Amino acid sequence: MAMKERDAISMSGWLALLLGLGCLGGAIYPLTMIRQHPLDPAMYILAAAAIFITGIILLAGCLVIGPNESRVLTFFGRYTGSVKTSGLRWVNPFTSKREVSLRARNFESAKIKVNDIDGNPIEIGAVIVWRVVDTAQAMFDVESFGAYVQIQAESAVRNLAMHHPYDSHDENKVSLRGHSEVVAELLRQEVDKRIRAAGCEVVDARIAHLAYAPEIAQAMLQRQQAGAIIAARTLIVEGAVSMVEMALEQLAKRGIVELDTERKAAMVSNLLVVLCGERSTQPVVNAGSLY
Repeated sequence: MAMKERDAISMSGWLALLLGLGCLGGAIYPLTMIRQHPLDPAMYILAAAAIFITGIILLAGCLVIGPNESRVLTFFGRYTGSVKTSGLRWVNPFTSKREVSLRARNFESAKIKVNDIDGNPIEIGAVIVWRVVDTAQAMFDVESFGAYVQIQAESAVRNLAMHHPYDSHDENKVSLRGHSEVVAELLRQEVDKRIRAAGCEVVDARIAHLAYAPEIAQAMLQRQQAGAIIAARTLIVEGAVSMVEMALEQLAKRGIVELDTERKAAMVSNLLVVLCGERSTQPVVNAGSLY
């Protein structure tokens, strides 16, 4: 059964501090009365001991809580509540008090080697920023919430890498390299879902290291370059065809020149060479007829 945090009974500790110090100092007074009643000192010794023990008990219940800190209280193994109010507080002195920090923490995961969705081996690592939001769950539902968060975060990073490609030329397909903000949000949600059982939440999550595995890095770089060239060529051809189509439509619409099928084919060929060629073209002036 999951534990749920609740507020412990506590009050300002200043009164208890003053009373405790007063009892420690006041315990001396009964001892001074022994000189006046030397025949019956036991009563005064017991009174001094009772006052002294009362002071110790009062001071034992005082605790100082800093900003973004808390104390988890247990009474003979039973959870009695958590104290998050900063300052000098007084609680049941017979409870055990365990400190839990509520400050944001961060760590960088180890570089994990994993296959992406395309089967390419990659290295990936992330930086996770997290904090405790439920002190009862953090202390009692898991063995060590710090180690739990780290292991679950690495598992989430591995799972994320396995469901997305390292790189993609399709803008509608989320890739690890090309959509960093989207991937970061997916990673944050994945880690946050996994560590909620430990009473923690993710503040931020980012990919800190992303690269192809060394054994295929060179080959994948060549493949990536080839893919980029093909994508660029595809865009150039699409643009060139559109420009040729527009040129033929404008010539026909304005009646500048009448072109038969053979001349249109020659014009299309020349325009595609000019628009798709890597080198600058050399113009040729034709003074005669094509025939």
